[in-house]
Amino acid sequence: MDYKKAGVDIEAGYRSVELMKPYVKETMRPEVLGGIGGFSGAFSLEKIKNMEKPVLLSGTDGVGTKIKLAFLLDKHDTVGIDCVAMCVNDVICAGAEPLFFLDYIACGKNIPEKIATIVKGVAEGCKQSGAALVGGETAEHPELMPEEEYDLAGFAVGVADEKDLIDGHDLAAGDVLIGIASSGVHSNGFSLVRKVFDMTKESLDTYYEELGATLGETLLTPTKIYVKALKSVRDAGVTIKACSHITGGGFYENIPRMLKDGVRAVIHKDSYEVPAIFGLLQKKGNIDETIMYNTYNMGIGMIAAVAADDVKRTMEALQAAGETPYVIGEIEAGEKGVVLC
Repeated sequence: MDYKKAGVDIEAGYRSVELMKPYVKETMRPEVLGGIGGFSGAFSLEKIKNMEKPVLLSGTDGVGTKIKLAFLLDKHDTVGIDCVAMCVNDVICAGAEPLFFLDYIACGKNIPEKIATIVKGVAEGCKQSGAALVGGETAEHPELMPEEEYDLAGFAVGVADEKDLIDGHDLAAGDVLIGIASSGVHSNGFSLVRKVFDMTKESLDTYYEELGATLGETLLTPTKIYVKALKSVRDAGVTIKACSHITGGGFYENIPRMLKDGVRAVIHKDSYEVPAIFGLLQKKGNIDETIMYNTYNMGIGMIAAVAADDVKRTMEALQAAGETPYVIGEIEAGEKGVVLC
């Protein structure tokens, strides 16, 4: 008896590392010390010494059951982008610059080519966010999960000067809410998606005129990463007063997280066009509108609050960054919460 006969292929692990190395190298930043394959990732903090009070911010998340679609379609090159996005979009809400990222893949069987393809997506997400992929782990779990399945999670660390933290402390009535378009469903609410649509390859390969793509292509569209978008706003000299990443819990759970006591957010639902996938999902699943806004991003992946005088500059900066922004609401005095009208 040996480890391979017990279900763990060490040689496959070595092969996976070799295949993913070129993708990992593409994410390197000057602060990364040492090479790939050590017991830990080393990242120099030399550059942040110029900050008055540097603060590290961290976030961890996974892809959730969206990964089931990757299994069905045997398409594994985008879920890594989702994983990075879910983490870095959280830390930038506090004003951080993402520094580095680590991933964790648990699989029933280590198939090196598949693992490398997953990490290729992680590396792409890191490149989009400017974070270095400094390490990770691929764990083979025979008998704990089916051979063809895996799970993917990650961890991001960013930094901000304390004076530049975004915490909503100076929100005031009259501030304006700018919504930035999502790329689709992103990586939340897929347990409900999988109940509404038949989870078969035939169903996912079905073309929908209103989507302009197959259902599978639409649902597997990776989560948008907003790092460069928010940096563009800051570089334009705009102070982002508060920020919300619209993830699980939709509008009703996430928007209040950006508010201080004594103010509420008012969102105008007709201020932008909701993408067709949400209408199709709501109709086919006979889902109440409140549930939709309490589960999904409904086409808005990030919301930033700015002073009314900064709206024009904010919109221009976001458009210059390639984003589609909308003025979707405002801040009012009142009990902390969100009103959709």
